[in-house]
Amino acid sequence: MSCIVDEIRREKEKQNAVILAHLYVDGEVQEIADYCGDSYYLSQMAQKTDADVIVFCGVEFMAESAKILNPEKTVLMPARDADCPMAHMATIEQIKKFREEYDDLAVVCYINSTTEIKAYSDVAVTSSNAKKVVSNIPNKHILFIPDQNLGGHLAPMFPDKEFHFVDGYCHVHNFIDPKQVEALKAEHPMAKVAAHPECAPEVRAMADYIGSTTGILKYAQETDAEEFIILTEVGVAHRLHLDNEGKRFFFPETRPVCPNMKKVTLEKVLRVLKEHNDPIEVAPDIAERAKECLVRMHQWGG
Repeated sequence: MSCIVDEIRREKEKQNAVILAHLYVDGEVQEIADYCGDSYYLSQMAQKTDADVIVFCGVEFMAESAKILNPEKTVLMPARDADCPMAHMATIEQIKKFREEYDDLAVVCYINSTTEIKAYSDVAVTSSNAKKVVSNIPNKHILFIPDQNLGGHLAPMFPDKEFHFVDGYCHVHNFIDPKQVEALKAEHPMAKVAAHPECAPEVRAMADYIGSTTGILKYAQETDAEEFIILTEVGVAHRLHLDNEGKRFFFPETRPVCPNMKKVTLEKVLRVLKEHNDPIEVAPDIAERAKECLVRMHQWGG
C-alpha cells in the first residue's frame, strides 16, 4: 500500500497535480488527497487551485463542475464510470414546463445534477449553502431539482416562497430505514442523531441535527455527547473517528453505502495520473451556461 501511495505522490509532484476527494470515498483514498470534503468545499478548492491537473475522487457531476470552472486545466476521474443516479432525475423538459407555467420561476438545481441541467438552471446549491443561496433569490416560485428531500427540508424556512419539486432523490439517503433508526435510538438512548437533508422526512424527523456532510462532522466535534447515530453515507466514518477520539458512532444496520463512490481506489488514482485516460470534457456552449449557474452559487453562497 505504501508503495502505491509513494508513487502517487511522485506523479502528483511531477505533474503539478492536485487530488480532491469526497468524504464518501474509501478512507485510504481520503488519506492521499490534498483536499477532502463535501461537494461545496471541493467546488471551492477546484476554483482556487493553481494546479495544472485536477484528479477528482468522486462522481461525474463533481468532475464536470471542476472542468467547467477550470476549462484550461486537465480534469481526471480515477473511476470514470462513477455516476450519481440522482443527477439524472430531472429533465430539461420538466424545467421548460415549469417555466411556461410560472413567469417568476427561479430554477435552483442541487449540485448533484448533470451539466445540461445546470445550463438550464438559474443557480446551483449544495446542502452546505442551499439556505443562504435561496435567501438571495427574489422570486416567489422556486423549482428545486432534483432532490425533493433537500428541497422539502428547505421549504419551511421560506414561508413566503412556493417550492416545486420533481421525483428525485438520493438512493443512499432516501432509503435509510426509519425502523432501523428507531432501533438504534432504543439501543443508544443517550446518542445524538445527525442526519443529512437528503434523508426522507420521517428519518429527518428523528434527528437532533440536520445538515450537510461537513455540518455533521462539525456537529460531532462540537457537541458534548459521547455517542452519535449518523444518518449519511458510511465514508464519513473515517473522518469522524480521526477527529473525535473516544466518541462512538453508529450507522443503521443496512449501512448507507454509495457504490459509485466506492469505485474509486488507490490503484485507479495512480493509473489515471500516469495515463491521463479519458479526461473530462464539456461542450463549450453548455459549459459557459452551466458556469454562470455555478459562479452564481459561489457569489450567493459565500
